[in-house]
Amino acid sequence: MDIQNLFNVKGKVVLVTGGAKGIGRMISEGYVTNGATVYISSRDEKALEKAVNELNALGKGKAYAIPANFYKEEDCQKLVEELKKRESKLHVLVNNSGSNWGAPYDEYPSSAWTRVLTLNLHRVFDLTRLLTPLLEKGASPGDPARIINIGSIDGLRVPALETFAYSASKAGLHHLSRVLANHLGKRNITSNTLACGPFQSKMMAATLEKYRDVIEAGIPLGRIGTPEDVAGACLFLSSRAGAYVNGATITVDGGCVVASKL
Repeated sequence: MDIQNLFNVKGKVVLVTGGAKGIGRMISEGYVTNGATVYISSRDEKALEKAVNELNALGKGKAYAIPANFYKEEDCQKLVEELKKRESKLHVLVNNSGSNWGAPYDEYPSSAWTRVLTLNLHRVFDLTRLLTPLLEKGASPGDPARIINIGSIDGLRVPALETFAYSASKAGLHHLSRVLANHLGKRNITSNTLACGPFQSKMMAATLEKYRDVIEAGIPLGRIGTPEDVAGACLFLSSRAGAYVNGATITVDGGCVVASKL
């Protein structure tokens, strides 16, 4: 039960959607630096190329890019077909790609719901379903395949900002993850969610620039998240240490959700 074996992900095949930037990039680096083979996918081909070059310079594991626009259902299928050409199995799927939309309540557009729910929820199901055969091949009785869904504390609490579709999509994702845990556990695949608090990312950049002091003041640990925080949680869930965790929603937020407002 030594720590090197307990948290070992060396040789595992991992797919991280949105793995070139923000939280996805942090997660990808955690896997690569610990010896995994990591495929990252998004629609930004330049960002993918840059991230792959940086990740491969770290050594130990390997990183590869497969471009895909997850707003398009057919791109999910293309991604899966390309991955099947390169790998016979998949050990870990990290559903990280997501989008947000903020607008005043009285002006909130219907199109925002379509856009945000498509990427944050609908495509998570589509891609997971399509990849299930590869995940089954990557599973064994003592080492199940893993699905890690990147949720948000805004799916657990009422957010201060007017991001109605985003918070609803993340709440939906948290519950979808539990439904998948029940259904896919029977196929030796676990499904868990990380409900992330504030991290430095493109999505959070403008908010942090304006309100970072206020945000950090409301976090019991007094800081935003670091790459080690979210990568460490993923490594735990992907290794032997997390093999019996299924259907959980783990907050990675420094205590945001439990912070008293009185």
